[in-house]
Amino acid sequence: MMNMQQMMKQAQKLQKQMEKSQAELAAMEFTGHSAQELVSATVTGDKKLVAVSFKPEVVDPEDLETLQDMTVQAVNQALDLADQATKKTLGAFAGKLPF
Repeated sequence: MMNMQQMMKQAQKLQKQMEKSQAELAAMEFTGHSAQELVSATVTGDKKLVAVSFKPEVVDPEDLETLQDMTVQAVNQALDLADQATKKTLGAFAGKLPF
Protein backbone atom coordinates (compact mmCIF):
# COMPACT_ATOMS: atom_id res chain seq x y z
CA MET A 1 0.00 0.00 0.00
CA MET A 2 1.21 3.51 -0.77
CA ASN A 3 2.27 5.76 2.01
CA MET A 4 0.55 9.11 2.44
CA GLN A 5 3.40 11.12 0.92
CA GLN A 6 3.36 9.03 -2.26
CA MET A 7 -0.40 9.38 -2.49
CA MET A 8 -0.17 13.16 -2.17
CA LYS A 9 2.51 13.36 -4.88
CA GLN A 10 0.43 11.24 -7.21
CA ALA A 11 -2.69 13.29 -6.49
CA GLN A 12 -0.80 16.54 -7.20
CA LYS A 13 0.53 15.10 -10.46
CA LEU A 14 -2.96 14.05 -11.52
CA GLN A 15 -4.34 17.46 -10.59
CA LYS A 16 -1.79 19.19 -12.84
CA GLN A 17 -2.59 16.80 -15.69
CA MET A 18 -6.32 17.37 -15.21
CA GLU A 19 -5.89 21.16 -15.19
CA LYS A 20 -3.91 20.93 -18.43
CA SER A 21 -6.61 18.75 -19.99
CA GLN A 22 -9.33 21.17 -18.84
CA ALA A 23 -7.48 24.08 -20.46
CA GLU A 24 -7.06 22.12 -23.70
CA LEU A 25 -10.77 21.27 -23.70
CA ALA A 26 -11.74 24.89 -23.06
CA ALA A 27 -9.74 25.92 -26.14
CA MET A 28 -11.42 23.33 -28.38
CA GLU A 29 -14.44 24.18 -30.51
CA PHE A 30 -17.42 21.92 -31.21
CA THR A 31 -19.91 22.54 -33.99
CA GLY A 32 -23.43 21.19 -34.01
CA HIS A 33 -25.87 21.26 -36.88
CA SER A 34 -29.60 21.22 -37.35
CA ALA A 35 -31.37 18.97 -39.80
CA GLN A 36 -29.85 19.23 -43.27
CA GLU A 37 -27.12 21.43 -41.75
CA LEU A 38 -29.15 24.57 -42.39
CA VAL A 39 -28.11 26.03 -39.04
CA SER A 40 -24.70 25.57 -37.39
CA ALA A 41 -23.63 26.52 -33.89
CA THR A 42 -20.13 26.46 -32.46
CA VAL A 43 -19.29 26.31 -28.77
CA THR A 44 -16.01 26.06 -26.90
CA GLY A 45 -15.16 23.24 -24.54
CA ASP A 46 -16.08 25.47 -21.63
CA LYS A 47 -19.54 25.89 -23.16
CA LYS A 48 -19.35 29.41 -24.56
CA LEU A 49 -21.33 29.99 -27.73
CA VAL A 50 -18.94 31.55 -30.25
CA ALA A 51 -20.78 31.34 -33.58
CA VAL A 52 -24.16 30.71 -35.14
CA SER A 53 -24.60 30.55 -38.89
CA PHE A 54 -27.64 30.21 -41.11
CA LYS A 55 -27.83 29.07 -44.70
CA PRO A 56 -29.84 31.62 -46.71
CA GLU A 57 -32.58 29.14 -47.60
CA VAL A 58 -33.56 28.69 -43.93
CA VAL A 59 -34.23 32.40 -43.36
CA ASP A 60 -37.94 32.89 -43.95
CA PRO A 61 -39.51 35.94 -42.24
CA GLU A 62 -42.84 34.14 -42.36
CA ASP A 63 -41.51 31.12 -40.44
CA LEU A 64 -39.28 32.27 -37.60
CA GLU A 65 -40.37 29.33 -35.45
CA THR A 66 -38.55 26.81 -37.68
CA LEU A 67 -35.39 28.93 -37.58
CA GLN A 68 -35.59 29.13 -33.80
CA ASP A 69 -36.11 25.37 -33.48
CA MET A 70 -33.18 24.63 -35.78
CA THR A 71 -30.96 27.03 -33.83
CA VAL A 72 -31.81 25.32 -30.55
CA GLN A 73 -31.13 21.94 -32.15
CA ALA A 74 -27.71 23.03 -33.44
CA VAL A 75 -26.68 24.63 -30.13
CA ASN A 76 -27.77 21.58 -28.14
CA GLN A 77 -25.86 19.24 -30.44
CA ALA A 78 -22.71 21.35 -30.10
CA LEU A 79 -23.06 21.34 -26.30
CA ASP A 80 -23.54 17.56 -26.33
CA LEU A 81 -20.35 17.16 -28.36
CA ALA A 82 -18.47 19.31 -25.84
CA ASP A 83 -19.90 17.23 -22.97
CA GLN A 84 -18.87 13.97 -24.63
CA ALA A 85 -15.31 15.22 -25.13
CA THR A 86 -15.16 16.40 -21.52
CA LYS A 87 -16.37 13.04 -20.18
CA LYS A 88 -13.94 11.16 -22.41
CA THR A 89 -10.96 13.32 -21.49
CA LEU A 90 -11.57 13.99 -17.81
CA GLY A 91 -13.24 10.65 -17.09
CA ALA A 92 -9.91 8.98 -17.72
CA PHE A 93 -8.58 10.59 -14.55
CA ALA A 94 -11.12 8.83 -12.33
CA GLY A 95 -9.37 5.50 -12.80
CA LYS A 96 -6.00 6.98 -11.87
CA LEU A 97 -6.87 8.31 -8.43
CA PRO A 98 -4.72 6.72 -5.71
CA PHE A 99 -7.63 6.20 -3.32
